[in-house]
Amino acid sequence: MSPKQPALARALSDGDDQLVSADEALADLQLRCGGEVPGTIAVPALLEAVRKARRYQLKLARAITAQADDESVTAWVEVEPRQDGEQGCEIVLRNWQTQALPPENLDATQVLRAGINRHLAELTAVLDARQNVLAVDAEASDLQELAGAMTASLGQGWTQFVEIDGNNHRQPMHWRLLDGAMLRVPGSERSWRASLYPRAAPGAAPDGFDLCLTSDEPLPEPACEPETDADEESEAQANRRLIGRDVAPALRLPIARIIANAETIRTRLAGPLAAEYADYAADIAAAGQHLLALLDDLADLEVVEAEEFKTAPDRIDLADVARRAAGILGVRARENGIVVDPPRAGETLPAVAEFRRVLQVLLNLLGNAIRYSPANSQVWIRIEAEGGRARVIVADQGPGLAAEQQARVFEKFERLGRSGDGGSGLGLYISRRLARAMGGELSVESAPGQGARFILDLPADPEARV
Repeated sequence: MSPKQPALARALSDGDDQLVSADEALADLQLRCGGEVPGTIAVPALLEAVRKARRYQLKLARAITAQADDESVTAWVEVEPRQDGEQGCEIVLRNWQTQALPPENLDATQVLRAGINRHLAELTAVLDARQNVLAVDAEASDLQELAGAMTASLGQGWTQFVEIDGNNHRQPMHWRLLDGAMLRVPGSERSWRASLYPRAAPGAAPDGFDLCLTSDEPLPEPACEPETDADEESEAQANRRLIGRDVAPALRLPIARIIANAETIRTRLAGPLAAEYADYAADIAAAGQHLLALLDDLADLEVVEAEEFKTAPDRIDLADVARRAAGILGVRARENGIVVDPPRAGETLPAVAEFRRVLQVLLNLLGNAIRYSPANSQVWIRIEAEGGRARVIVADQGPGLAAEQQARVFEKFERLGRSGDGGSGLGLYISRRLARAMGGELSVESAPGQGARFILDLPADPEARV
């Protein structure tokens, strides 16, 4: 039998499994794994051994592995209950080996974590390069006040609408200082964390940001209110909004967490995994994303089909809305190898419509164009005015539509035989309903093999200067 190797380092833990003292090697490992001395043992395998030895009053000897900075550390440790009358254990390190870890692809990891965080976000907003709000979406009831304030003041800096913990400065700071900041939101008792994701080509300055607000606290249960004699017509209208009022809010966060967990498994962020199980997780995540998109479409469908649905017309610049839509989807287009050509800076086209609804329609048209266009092609967004009408045209180089397809493309749940693209077949139907609610029209001009031109026609602003 070979003689026992000499001790390289010793340490002591207490009854709470905290490392109270340690020689240099063990103290250094504790600090590199994110712990402190004194402090709770930061190496998971060592903490497990110490807990077992203390709980069962046994001496244990085993190999442990830890990841510290850019190294994998393997060590042989002996753990024995203390003999000095104190609770805790004596730890002896008798062997130590290190191996360099392969460099982590930080860009890929950050992209994956950003995707997971977006699924968990209860409020998302699109910001321009100066962190001004372009669009906002929120489902949680305690975020409606914030979403309403942002929507009513589009173009303002998002930090004006929240309280940043430990900072009274309301002017936009550098986005890196705001990424991860803890916030207080008017109308919400929960604490929120802001995450900012720049939208830019590699090596270029950000041309905008995606803002996500997430909370580790669940939404409080609403207080029960005594029943009242509600108006029968109002109650009937509310019942017709079942999905948007009750179903979608109740399902959105659980589904988002399923997607986030599936993405964590798929991308192996939680540890090594066989390829077939990673594929299963990918299928779960894709199904969850499809279900979330379907919930959003069904909630919008309820809104636009309600008898009392009306838009809030205002004076807007269609060219500006088109440029914003192009900015929002610019990264997706570049990922697909597609160039989006929006109206030039300085071009204007005054119209009378609801800004948020026009942006929703254009995002749908532009998203479809990007989805169905071939790689290395272009999508054009053009504006024109004629006879008191203002038009935005989204043209692509996709496969085009035959005459019978053009007649059906705006029908409810119509997908023209496509499958596997994640669509619900409601986007164009909802977009046309929105266009008509604003006194306009949505139409298509196309031919097989010649791409498609979707035309959003709205009332021009009669008081605007030409």
